[in-house]
Amino acid sequence: MKKYLNLFDFSQEVNYRTEVLSGLTVALALVPEAIAFALIAGLSPLTGLYAAFVMGLVTSILGGRPGMISGATGAVAVVVVSLARDYGVEYVFATVVLAGLLQMAAGFLRLGKFMRLVPHPVIFGFVNGLAIIIFLSQLDQFRSSDGSWLSGATLYMFSGLVLLTMLVIWGLPRLTKVVPASLAAILLIFGLVVVFGIDTRTIGDIASIQGGFPPFHIPEIPWSLETLQIIFPYSAIVAGVGLIESLLTLNIVDEITETRGRGNKEAVAQGTANILSGLFSGMGGCAMIGQSLINISNGARARLSGIVAAVMLLVFIMFGAGLIEQVPMAALTGLMIMVALGTFEWASLRTLRRMPKSDVLVMVLVTLVTVFLHNLALAVLVGVIISALVFAWDNAKRIRARKSIDENGVKHYEIYGPLFFGSVSLFNEKFDVLNDPDEVIIDFMESRVVDMSAIEALNKITERYQKVGKKVHLRHLSRDCRRLLANADKIIEVNVLEDPTYKVVVDKI
Repeated sequence: MKKYLNLFDFSQEVNYRTEVLSGLTVALALVPEAIAFALIAGLSPLTGLYAAFVMGLVTSILGGRPGMISGATGAVAVVVVSLARDYGVEYVFATVVLAGLLQMAAGFLRLGKFMRLVPHPVIFGFVNGLAIIIFLSQLDQFRSSDGSWLSGATLYMFSGLVLLTMLVIWGLPRLTKVVPASLAAILLIFGLVVVFGIDTRTIGDIASIQGGFPPFHIPEIPWSLETLQIIFPYSAIVAGVGLIESLLTLNIVDEITETRGRGNKEAVAQGTANILSGLFSGMGGCAMIGQSLINISNGARARLSGIVAAVMLLVFIMFGAGLIEQVPMAALTGLMIMVALGTFEWASLRTLRRMPKSDVLVMVLVTLVTVFLHNLALAVLVGVIISALVFAWDNAKRIRARKSIDENGVKHYEIYGPLFFGSVSLFNEKFDVLNDPDEVIIDFMESRVVDMSAIEALNKITERYQKVGKKVHLRHLSRDCRRLLANADKIIEVNVLEDPTYKVVVDKI
């Protein structure tokens, strides 16, 4: 099929067939996930399905990353489960709306740029943790309704269908890419089950998906300060988890497609989607790495695939529930296991021996927190903090001072490395105040004064020279360094001969 311009993004071309078929595949994969996450949160299955529809449609149209899929997620379900249990579903809707407002504010304030602070080992750990969670979540399909593991012929049949699904998804792209392998696998397993009358678990055995168009519904809660005190902590966590997972998923898709999404625009879209989700009886959500990878691996690169996925999901709910409920869970289980295998960063294991020990520690720790606590925001925060501390420690050891005396008897200290709270102690040890000549020049051509701890260090060193009647010149300070020094009362003299220029890239919304 010929390629045409995307109706929603004129900078991009789209293959309609690929987009539509991939969207259909994603819609099928969204159904069990949305149901499962709603049940985890203690809500009705339709609450999860409505969230998946609204989140998917809005972010596909307005989002900053074409091809990325959003919907109801486990990260949000884990946050609101206690709120739903203690206060009811109306408080969940209100929480989601407030979380959306916070996410929109983050987007308009351009806070998406702070994703630059997330190091690669943290992303590796995050992705690997999610892959393990996706895989482990599929193991529940190998249990019967009473919680016991499947056995005998039932186990063999279910496992066989799962393995056949995985084989088709792995092998079909090597033969042809006319039809998405995941969709072909689902249709094949569905056909085998129907034709041969195989007795196996289907989507309908989990819950019914029959419903209508998501009803508009203003949360029925007391509009009071007490209510705000209840929902705000949950909203802040939902907003943070949603943004972190969405922006990390955006970065992962960027790497796969070798293109660049717009994080701030995605934050605004996620916020808008959550607001509408809460107003249309949904539990809220964020970007879904599993479904996004299904979509990207099928060749979808435009907004159309996400729109099709959301619309088809609504069609399933309103008109095709009876048919979709007959889709075997074995097919979807095999699909999600392949997603888990594709999500895991196997390259991180191959390079493990060549990575710094600190990076290995961060990656493993983020993976463990993700897997065992199911708290993605905490996992990323822990990883960033540890990485920042390691970075500060390493840079603290890099402060150097080259010493020389010129023909006029003036001693020069040429400083190398950043001067900040971590390097202050080593910086102070570089100077021989008592034995230095009457005039000293401290040159910051290859250094930078970073924070107020550095300012205080400069105050103290100049005080020491002043007490013994010696003069100090500070040279080659950049403008931002001199701005910090402007409020330093005790600096003796600052001679700026040359100003390095530092520029910061600013994202557009």
